[in-house]
Amino acid sequence: MSTLRSVKGMNDILPSEVTAWRHLEETFRTVAAAHGYGEVRTPLLEPTALFVRSIGDTTDIVEKEMYTFEDQGEKQLSLRPEGTASAVRAFVQHSVHAQSPITKWFYIGPMYRRERPAKGRLRQFHQMGLEVYGDPGPFVDAEMIDMAVSFLAALGITDVEVRVNSLGSGASRVAYREALLAFLEPQRAVLCADCQRRMEKNPLRVLDCKVPTCAEIAAKAPSLLDHLDEADTEHFAGLRAALDALGTPYVVDPSVVRGLDYYSRTIFEVRGLGGDLGAQNTLLGGGRYDGMVKSMGGPDVPALGLGIGIERLLLAMPEKPTAPAPDAFIVALRPEQRTAALLLGKQLRAAGLRVENDLRGQSLKSQMRRSDSLGARFALVLGESEVAAGTVQVKDLRASTQVELPVGEVAQAIHAAITPA
Repeated sequence: MSTLRSVKGMNDILPSEVTAWRHLEETFRTVAAAHGYGEVRTPLLEPTALFVRSIGDTTDIVEKEMYTFEDQGEKQLSLRPEGTASAVRAFVQHSVHAQSPITKWFYIGPMYRRERPAKGRLRQFHQMGLEVYGDPGPFVDAEMIDMAVSFLAALGITDVEVRVNSLGSGASRVAYREALLAFLEPQRAVLCADCQRRMEKNPLRVLDCKVPTCAEIAAKAPSLLDHLDEADTEHFAGLRAALDALGTPYVVDPSVVRGLDYYSRTIFEVRGLGGDLGAQNTLLGGGRYDGMVKSMGGPDVPALGLGIGIERLLLAMPEKPTAPAPDAFIVALRPEQRTAALLLGKQLRAAGLRVENDLRGQSLKSQMRRSDSLGARFALVLGESEVAAGTVQVKDLRASTQVELPVGEVAQAIHAAITPA
């Protein structure tokens, strides 16, 4: 019988890895809370129409990558491929705009795209994100970018580069679309089939194509920054001035467009310059999506967000924390002392200590070997005489000392030894 394996691109996360995940997630929660964000949790399954409407039907995600099926009611459902659309749906559905003029949310969870698996790119991947509703920017845009850089620094990821751009809005986008089409039309035959189709619906998506021929053409395309109207120009200047005031280094990069149709005005990426990232060096990205709330049936509320891939951050982290070693390992000299070992373990854990034991009835040598492999600070030895006397042999494995203590004094002694002066 063949061995069953996980679905391609959907990985197990084992206990030896989870400590680093928890550290990353808890750091993000701490930074988000310090900036006034509250956590939102949305379903893994959403109506397919949600993503078609919000992300855009010409994007690779909707065209090629979503996991979509019909449920028993013949309604098209999809596993969420990103977090922003679900957050906007929740914002509109629950009329959150009526509760506060500014709403700041963060989320953490799995997303699903049927991509070709590669380093840092999986079919079930995990993402953290921020969403702000009700603030038109540009100051909150700068704050979010600076917050993202601070979060990365808290993880030890400091070798990064911030790239910013503006996609404009309204008349700016119309003017640029005309200029871009005029540039692309003579080269239509050289573009890939996807980009030829994109020219009809959203020519900006051509600028994000990864096909080498298309990327070479896109590099020579006119810059959207040269087509911004006065309001968009002022907005982008305000973003740069705020980043300068915050002391957040950045590069203006007109080639940054991102892969989703809903962005407008501010758009940004933070790229890692070190770590084990390979060719996929974008750590996080985001921007404004001022028209999405209204397009989803809500009021005309401006919005801003970013997404961060957890797997990619883990590759970029210079040091990954590991699970703490147990404070103590309880050794029962004989199988008859296992009940006493159980009771001692319960008592010490109630006192806030991390305690391991091996209740299989193994030899002293085997149990001490296991204590060493776990990195325990203390070995607590229970034999027949100790159980009868209500005492424990306390071996400090770091100091190579041993004392016999009453059971009731063991927790206090261990705490005194492991608590920094």
